[in-house]
Amino acid sequence: MSEELTKHDQKLEFILQNAARIFAEKGYHSTSMRDISRETKVSLAGLYHYCRSKDELLFLIQDNCFRRVLENAKRRLLPSLNPIDALRVFIENHLAFFAANMAEMKVLSHESESLGGEMGKQVSSTKRQYTKLAQELLANIQSSSNGAEKSVGLTVATYALFGMMNWIYNWYDPTGKLSVNELIDNVTRLFLNGFAGMDAFTPMVDNQSAVRERMNIWRTNG
Repeated sequence: MSEELTKHDQKLEFILQNAARIFAEKGYHSTSMRDISRETKVSLAGLYHYCRSKDELLFLIQDNCFRRVLENAKRRLLPSLNPIDALRVFIENHLAFFAANMAEMKVLSHESESLGGEMGKQVSSTKRQYTKLAQELLANIQSSSNGAEKSVGLTVATYALFGMMNWIYNWYDPTGKLSVNELIDNVTRLFLNGFAGMDAFTPMVDNQSAVRERMNIWRTNG
C-alpha cells in the first residue's frame, strides 16, 4: 500500500509541476485540462483521477506551496534564535523554496484571486498564518530595538518584505551568475539595513496617518 501511495504522490507531483509551468506561461484562465493532458502526456481520464477539475488543480498547487513553505519555516524557526536570525531564516526559507519553484511563485502571484469557495478559503487561511508568522518575527525585532519610536509600521514592513521576495520570478534566474545564497544574503541585508543605511533617510510622513487595509501578500499585478 505504501509503495502504491508513493507512486500516486510522485505522479501527482509531476502533474502539479507541469500544470504550474503551463499556468505560468499561458495563464490559468487560458489553459484547459486538454492542454495539461497534452503537455504531460497523461490522459484526460488520468488527470481527473488525480483532480476533479481545473480549479482543484490550481488549489492543489497553491495549497501545496503555502503549506510546505509554512511548515518548513515553523520547523526551522527554533526558539533559541534571536529575532534578527529568526528573520534571516524566514527569508532564506522563502527565497530558497521559491527559487526552486519559480513557476509556482508566478502562479501564486498572478492567480491569487482565481480560487473561490471552500478551496479559496482554505488557501487564504494558510496565507494568513504565513503572514501572521512574518508579522510576529518583525514585531519581535521591533520590540527588541532601542529605536522603536522610529520603527516602520508592521503592515508596511510586512508588505515590503513580501514584495521584495515575491517579485523575484520577474527577474531572477536560478541558473545565472547570482547564486541562491547570494540572492538570500542581498535581500536580507537590503531589508534589514536599507540601501543607504538606516540613518540616511528622514521620514516625511507620520506613520500614524497611514491608511489601514487588508493584508494580502500575493496581490495580482493588474
